[in-house]
Amino acid sequence: MDINWLGHSCFRIRGKQATIVTDPFPPDLGYTLGKTTADIVTVSHQHHSHSYDKGIGGDPRVIAGPGEYEIKGVMIIGIATFHDADGGKIKGKNTVYLIEIDGITVCHLGDLGHVLTTEQVEEIDDVDMLLLPVGGGFTLNAATGAEVIRQIEPKVVIPMHYKTPALKRELAPVDSFLKEMGIERPASQPKLSFNPSSLPISTQVFLLDY
Repeated sequence: MDINWLGHSCFRIRGKQATIVTDPFPPDLGYTLGKTTADIVTVSHQHHSHSYDKGIGGDPRVIAGPGEYEIKGVMIIGIATFHDADGGKIKGKNTVYLIEIDGITVCHLGDLGHVLTTEQVEEIDDVDMLLLPVGGGFTLNAATGAEVIRQIEPKVVIPMHYKTPALKRELAPVDSFLKEMGIERPASQPKLSFNPSSLPISTQVFLLDY
């Protein structure tokens, strides 16, 4: 499978049988979707910057909430969480998605705003690739993002939802998260490709270009 970051919380995940786009954004966010097409779109919550599915071509199936879905050989599980650390009282609900594609389990946290409960950790089990918000606000910041990594223990971590020169929102930069993790800034890459045998043995952080 291949994965590209289109900006913010939006990724394009290409497998042998299907293409998935997560949390598509509108043009006023600062990034561009281009002529992106997909078979499946996942929406973690209904805030405009995460739910612009009309920007994705190909007449995709849109998934926007908890449940179990199987589309074109891809298994997707949506798990109910919250957008803030106060049970959703401030920013509402959020859906975490587990996406099983080409033998790899990808976990997209959406705008998760809290560390996970024991029950949620049990549901989010055996993750190969974690797509992790790190920019703070009403989502995970550097410290809580690092804590969620310790809870899930994925093999691959790709930060998202942080400040870049393109983004027209105020969030913390990714460097704050890298400092919290105690690692040097890795070189950004335009795309990552993995199969089950090429995954790192222990947790490794990768940066993607948008």
